[in-house]
Amino acid sequence: MDDRTHTADAEPGERITVAGWVHEVRDLGGIAFLIVRDRTGKIQVKFATDEMDESLVETGTNVSRESVVSVTGTVEEEPRAPTGVEIVPESVEVLAPADPELPLDPTGKVDADLSTRLDNRTLDLRSGESKAIFEIRSTVLKAVRDYFRSVGCTEINTPKIVATGTEGGTELFPLTYFGQEAFMNQSPQLFKQLMVGSGLERVFEVGPIFRAEEHNTPRHLNEATMIDFESAFIDHHEAMDVCEGTLRAAYEAVEANCHEQLETLDLTDAVTVPQQEFPRLTYEEAIERINATGELDEQLVWGDDLSTEAEKALGDDVGGHYFITDWPSEIKPFYIQDYDDDPDLSKGFDLMHPRMELVSGGQREHRYDELVAGFEQQGLDPEAFEYYTKMFRYGMPPHAGWAYGVERLVMTMLGLPNIREAVLFPRDRQRLSP
Repeated sequence: MDDRTHTADAEPGERITVAGWVHEVRDLGGIAFLIVRDRTGKIQVKFATDEMDESLVETGTNVSRESVVSVTGTVEEEPRAPTGVEIVPESVEVLAPADPELPLDPTGKVDADLSTRLDNRTLDLRSGESKAIFEIRSTVLKAVRDYFRSVGCTEINTPKIVATGTEGGTELFPLTYFGQEAFMNQSPQLFKQLMVGSGLERVFEVGPIFRAEEHNTPRHLNEATMIDFESAFIDHHEAMDVCEGTLRAAYEAVEANCHEQLETLDLTDAVTVPQQEFPRLTYEEAIERINATGELDEQLVWGDDLSTEAEKALGDDVGGHYFITDWPSEIKPFYIQDYDDDPDLSKGFDLMHPRMELVSGGQREHRYDELVAGFEQQGLDPEAFEYYTKMFRYGMPPHAGWAYGVERLVMTMLGLPNIREAVLFPRDRQRLSP
């Protein structure tokens, strides 16, 4: 049982025990201070070196930074202390000494590059800035889950070891599964579609996905955490409504509950809830607006995917989150439904932040014959996905859904320069440990 008092809860006149890390030791001659840090903040421990027991003073002032200590004493009011109070100690116990030479400085007084920080993530998260990012990430996930439940969703968990890739292709991590070839799943897409055909109807999942892409950029990962949504009896327009709702819920929760973290990151006024409904541009309108900016070397034509430069040009033009709808069918996966009166046009959509794409989604093809034809048009063998396609012969309702990465959401919300800042232990082409 944790019977310690957190530093933020220390009140004058109380006899308490605090436990945490040695943030700093300051010896001013005749008086010394030990700064103890826990997850709620810091507190000053005062040693009158000429008046206290010598062994107590030695233990409290000779301990190395980042050692774990437990301090018992009386809280006294001290206006000059950083938190307005300090502890006059009765005892100091070193629970775990730290090496004097640290690979990085958690106080932030000495900068460390991102690679060093990721190699020493445990130490890195002792800094206020890094810790704040993951406290905000936790708030985002809770808000999204709460929103999903408010609109009638059931949370599910789908397999991460699969026999076939979600979308075919070569961007798969293979593994041996009891003598059979298997893969790490690229997406829960097919499984969540099967669930909307079950009695659950409306589902969401928060879980990892794995993609063997050769990217080595500040916004790509080979393992990411995705937020997936799928619902029966809705179309792509209603799916966009839910998508926008989750983002608003995330921003509202961070704005309401993360004042301290935003202040630590110097983002107090930078993270605000979007005030306007997200514009919904068709792909054709997006192409026209991008070309009109004059920012690209070559004009885009129908059928082009959007490059990073194109996304930036349009993001700067729009100035906030926005959807791109009605994409060319050839760009979107086989499970996205096309318009019956224009099969070259799909009911797929993307949600964009001005910096990058966040969400991919759309109305799904629920009719068996059209679904199988979509496989064949994209060069995939329907028989390899028989576990999936056969369920469409037993009554699959119209449905739609989408997915976005937690890391990209946090990255864009906080203006982080590198997506790895939003992951505890990133997995990319160069990083497999820790």
